Amino acid sequence: MSETWMVIGLGNPGPTYSGNRHNVGAMVIDELASRTKSALRAHKARASAAQVRIGMGPGGVPGPSAVIAVPHSYMNESGGPVKALMGFFSVTPERLVVVHDELDIPAGDVRLKLGGGEGGHNGLRSISKSLGTKDYLRVRVGIGRPPGRQDAADFVLKDFSPTERKELPFLLDSAADAVEMLVTQGLLDTQQKFHAPVAGR
Repeated sequence: MSETWMVIGLGNPGPTYSGNRHNVGAMVIDELASRTKSALRAHKARASAAQVRIGMGPGGVPGPSAVIAVPHSYMNESGGPVKALMGFFSVTPERLVVVHDELDIPAGDVRLKLGGGEGGHNGLRSISKSLGTKDYLRVRVGIGRPPGRQDAADFVLKDFSPTERKELPFLLDSAADAVEMLVTQGLLDTQQKFHAPVAGR
């Protein structure tokens, strides 16, 4: 099997959904594409993908090779394109990183984990079902809980608020940093950095 990583950003296809909170994973892939000066291109696995080098290795050498991709399917059918991409590029679940929105994490925070439950996230549920395992890496991008009695499903399918949009570039930057560190330095070191309490909170 190859040493290539695969980084998948989850979202729904089309301009109607592009600014939704639920699409923040796909937005992180756009940030990684910008950093690597690469363009996502349509792939036969029903996804847009690009082969890149992510982050920096020791001494400033380019980081490991990776495929960054966004499925063309709707969120609840993400598993099919992800499995097809992994087969095409010979990537194992141990080298799969899924970037997704997370209601149970405060807005603006980034957390990482390996495996575990899907927390009701339809994209993760579809991937776990297609792969037959939950043991893949997740970069969880916090969007916070909906205000008042707003339904969670409605909340994630709404665009970020004007206030949130001001902070969004910082969140995408932080999540992209987490992906880079994860593939170059490993899960434990990355968790220690991103899970540390922030001064003033």
